[in-house]
Amino acid sequence: MSTVRTLSSASVAIAAPRGYKPPLNIAKLLSLAALLLAALFLLLPILVIVPLSFGDQRYLSFPDGAWSLRHYLTLLDSAWLSSIVQSLGLAVGVGVVSTVLSFLFATGIWLEPRYRVLLTATVLLPMIVPQVVSAMSIYYLGARVQQLDSLIGVGFGHLMMALPYSLIAMLVAYSRLDTSLYKASRSLGAGLGMTIRQVLMPNVRGGLAGSFFMAFIMSWEEVVVTLFTSGLHVITLPKRIWDGLRYNLDPAIAAVSTVMVLITLVVLLVRMYRHDHSSSPGR
Repeated sequence: MSTVRTLSSASVAIAAPRGYKPPLNIAKLLSLAALLLAALFLLLPILVIVPLSFGDQRYLSFPDGAWSLRHYLTLLDSAWLSSIVQSLGLAVGVGVVSTVLSFLFATGIWLEPRYRVLLTATVLLPMIVPQVVSAMSIYYLGARVQQLDSLIGVGFGHLMMALPYSLIAMLVAYSRLDTSLYKASRSLGAGLGMTIRQVLMPNVRGGLAGSFFMAFIMSWEEVVVTLFTSGLHVITLPKRIWDGLRYNLDPAIAAVSTVMVLITLVVLLVRMYRHDHSSSPGR
């Protein structure tokens, strides 16, 4: 076999003289060009925001010879800082509650699959119903229980919209498990709490992380339900951005958008580095 490989390599070297260049692959070049154009089309609006955030005018404009951080300093004002804190608190709270509910629900239908399809379809219903319709229903319910323009009322609306996405991540994790794990744990004398802590949760930790992440993102960017359920006291970051775009085109929006893009880029690079580092040979 080694002799055949040597002969084939020698024949290739003879057939391809020194300085020979293979013909261009037109299809590959066109695919690469299309990929670059698509990436540019998607990234261009984001790249335009960055220089706008360094403008020195009171209105939204490109820097005219002078670069300034005045719009970034605006984010430290009480109004913007309060919106950031409210959005962060709501997102963390919704993420925790949604993860707990998704874990309990997924565990229940995993152990007792009799009404799995019906119950899952009921929980996933907010994904099908138009968001405006869901927001109106949540507004009506919040008005009846007098929880409009409160963190509880807004958080409940965010939870209703985030729970289906959080549940999907948890169901994916449970789809890889066999119920024999639960039965074996209980037959060996472990209680329900110990089985959940030491058997189920370690096996679905990826689903727990994904469930929290999905709920956090859905709450962080939610604006439709917030517009219906909030008022003067609860002004989340998406709502403040919406008001700034609608009324006075606040240039601080460019600054907060740049910060969010930067944070997303850093998280993505850290995740890629950790993935490459953990998958490298010898690890």
